[in-house]
Amino acid sequence: MPLDPTAIGAQSGPRRMTWSPDDCMIYALAVGAGTDELAFTTENTTGVSQQVLPTYPVVLGTDPTIFKQLGSFDWSKLVHAEQGVEVLRPIPPEGAALTTTRIADMYDKGKAALVVIESESIDEQSGELLFRTSMALYISGAGGWGGDRGPSESWQVPDREPDRTVSYATRPDQALLYRLCGDHNPLHSDPAFANRAGFERPILHGLCTYGFTGRALVHILAAGDATGIRSMEARFASPVLPGDSLHVDIWRTEEDKGLFRTRKDDGTVVLSNGRCTLNAA
Repeated sequence: MPLDPTAIGAQSGPRRMTWSPDDCMIYALAVGAGTDELAFTTENTTGVSQQVLPTYPVVLGTDPTIFKQLGSFDWSKLVHAEQGVEVLRPIPPEGAALTTTRIADMYDKGKAALVVIESESIDEQSGELLFRTSMALYISGAGGWGGDRGPSESWQVPDREPDRTVSYATRPDQALLYRLCGDHNPLHSDPAFANRAGFERPILHGLCTYGFTGRALVHILAAGDATGIRSMEARFASPVLPGDSLHVDIWRTEEDKGLFRTRKDDGTVVLSNGRCTLNAA
């Protein structure tokens, strides 16, 4: 049994993280924002205050030392399966936070395991909770210890056409831009490594697709105001190649809730099970 189920509840940190206006702008550019979104891509535009995209915590909100407590497993069998973010108060363009990360759960899928990692980040200056993140990691070959299989999923596509669909074209070099945010996994940059992993060429970071999708939610559900998005969660369903177009289907289900999915031109869903909650206007 490679994983250690007794590690559930283990935590690491607090780990200090800092970010600057430039970091926030690089992230915005890396997830496709441009000259028509100057609140995210500039810091000195006349009459425009810099904002931080609500998905930015995904590059800040986990202490990587937590993985040492999971037990032993084959890292090549690990896939990022799900991601969530909850923003409790507006993220300043410059700041510092103390992040505590814990192993929230491990589910036994038989021939695989699903590990849930959660983090909380406290604003260093105010001491207030700033944001939370969660991720689920699917690890092939790591199950079989007789543990709980986990909750069943109830998400369904609404029985109607999307209220809005937003389409974005990713750049051929999109993954090279996104890796500047800190994820240097060669799967997204090295053709030989990507070939060994079974891909024709380097693939786009799943979290880059997640960021593109978050931008669509900001514009459609929150009228371009990043502080309007409270939380966002989704499942990674299929890989994206740099240069692919992304189509974000959005359904507003309640005044403060929405559902979404992201698909490619051929209809392949790349982000599924999407849920979003909004802050009161």
